[in-house]
Amino acid sequence: MSIWWSLHLRREAASVPLARRLLLGTMETAGVDPDICYDLSVALSEACANAVEHGGDATEDYRVTAFIDGDTCRIEVTDSGPGFRCPAPPAPPHTAATDRLLPAPVPTPAQAPEFAEDGRGLFLIEALTDHVRYRNRTGRPGAVVSFDKILKWREGAALPMAS
Repeated sequence: MSIWWSLHLRREAASVPLARRLLLGTMETAGVDPDICYDLSVALSEACANAVEHGGDATEDYRVTAFIDGDTCRIEVTDSGPGFRCPAPPAPPHTAATDRLLPAPVPTPAQAPEFAEDGRGLFLIEALTDHVRYRNRTGRPGAVVSFDKILKWREGAALPMAS
């Protein structure tokens, strides 16, 4: 069995705990191990906080989608902000055979200073999940942060790894 849900939320601080509580309630009801629930809820909170802070002007919303499929949970947070800014290479790379531009590098977050109060959200997401992807939306402004985590189930769970 698999389940999924999607939310469209206003870019305001009150939306972050709402998304977190919905995720926690869903995973706890399904029987996901409490430690996994906690890790994913913190990662989701960080992704939502980034969308609220950086995701566009105050009139725009952001989207959270979560999928539980078998033993994996995937969460995606999409906003309408400026997207990820990655440094441009000094000169565009070309292939010798076709003289075409190669794709731009995938954006990755820069290391936050050791004692910084901001800038640690993406690193927390990476530390608490198994696989993280950062990309800019295609054809319109915005960033997409998606992450996966392998689930562990409590004994007697309602939705243990159904095939």
